[in-house]
Amino acid sequence: MTEDPLERALALGAGIDDERSLPDITDAAAAAGLLDVAYATLDSPVGTLLVACTDRGLVRLAYLGDEAEDEDTVLEELASAISPRVLASARRLDDPRRELDQYFAGGRRDFDLPLDWQLTHGFGRRVLQATARIPYGALSSYKEVATEAGSPRGFRAAGNALGSNPIPIVVPCHRVLHSGGGLGGYTGGLDRKRKLLAVERSSPGM
Repeated sequence: MTEDPLERALALGAGIDDERSLPDITDAAAAAGLLDVAYATLDSPVGTLLVACTDRGLVRLAYLGDEAEDEDTVLEELASAISPRVLASARRLDDPRRELDQYFAGGRRDFDLPLDWQLTHGFGRRVLQATARIPYGALSSYKEVATEAGSPRGFRAAGNALGSNPIPIVVPCHRVLHSGGGLGGYTGGLDRKRKLLAVERSSPGM
């Protein structure tokens, strides 16, 4: 009889009473073809973050709590848009979590993370890729990123793309303001946008 890969993965944790000795079953799940999206949460100065990655790279970063997103909803969206094989795995998110910690501590200006753009499409993806090139501590405008994405008159569509950015902070949509200098909108709320800009203004050497 062929062993069920899910049963094999789950069996790794069977019979272990000490939580500290529990293995990370995600390697077994991945080997069995049962893991397409790994996720973990992170406490930060802008609240709890959910970070998720695929084999291609970081695919989702979500603000959780208060007026932000709900964890279950984010996971359901990942399951629907990418794959139902979504598992918690802090170890597989070590690099993004470490780099985010360094960023908030003022010790990192550039993220060195592969990105998975599959939750973005067309003009919106081009806008976000242009946004990803805005240097640390610099600012741009909706019109400027729309122009770089190939449509100078598409600043409203650019605003919509930025508002639905699936990887905020790492793809720094907080650095995009109205041409007149107003903050504009932000998917995590304007208070978070102000805090992120303050982190970059207060970084040593800025």
